[in-house]
Amino acid sequence: MGRRVRYLLEAAGAWLIYGLFRMLPMRVASPFGGWLLRKIGPHMGVHRVAIANLQRAFPEMDSATRQQTLQAMWDNLGRTLGELPHIPRLRGEGFRRHITPTGWEYVDNAKAAGKGLILFSGHFANWEIMPRTASEMQTPMTLIYRPPNNPYVDALIRRSRKYSSAGMYAKGREGGRQVLKTILKGGAAGMLVDQKMNDGIEVPFFGYPAMTAPAMAEIALKTGAALLPARVVRVAPLQFRVDISPPLETAGKSPAEIMQNVHTLFEQWIREYPAQWFWVHRRWPKM
Repeated sequence: MGRRVRYLLEAAGAWLIYGLFRMLPMRVASPFGGWLLRKIGPHMGVHRVAIANLQRAFPEMDSATRQQTLQAMWDNLGRTLGELPHIPRLRGEGFRRHITPTGWEYVDNAKAAGKGLILFSGHFANWEIMPRTASEMQTPMTLIYRPPNNPYVDALIRRSRKYSSAGMYAKGREGGRQVLKTILKGGAAGMLVDQKMNDGIEVPFFGYPAMTAPAMAEIALKTGAALLPARVVRVAPLQFRVDISPPLETAGKSPAEIMQNVHTLFEQWIREYPAQWFWVHRRWPKM
């Protein structure tokens, strides 16, 4: 089968599922997505990746707890898929009914000081809630992301974020230029920085080396941008809290030291809600 045909078939399936979830009310799409991935997720090849990752990060966790955690992870991922088409509709009263922002005074402080800012996070809970929240809080973000290999699936991702960002750019030189442009104008950029980057720097994560992109730290050191930790927490099936923490200290630190502090913070968040992180990603090299 040719690559283009495979991409088209993959995209057709993705668009079909997206359309189905979009037709359903969010109160139905979310639990249906959770049920669906609880059923099929453990039979997918990436489930073995999730098991290995969880064992590496939590070697003290017994088998039963590990199984429960991964079942809850699949439920969260399925709910995230079911909620995805509905996120652009979360505005005004609909937004306030489902999402509680906290710590946004740190964003306001950075803006008042005339600083550009980078809201950084990882794949926690429904991470797609973050851009919608920033937009609702009058801080639309320029988003830097890693596009999928399939351009037709990429088009779907861009559509889902169309009304929640100030523009989307792939990681790389052009993405870096756009972030610099945004920061120098006093705007906000958003990044997910918990994925492996093979040509990045080595940073300890749960005690193991993990290849990490240093670009965020380098940009902050170069521009003086505020680095604001941001996370989404699923506090109930259709209730989210979007937390902004105080800016990271960057003065006198190297990019490696900054990214180490970032991942230490991520460890704390994951330990608090282990089922709400994206365990299926190959974050570490194979052992």
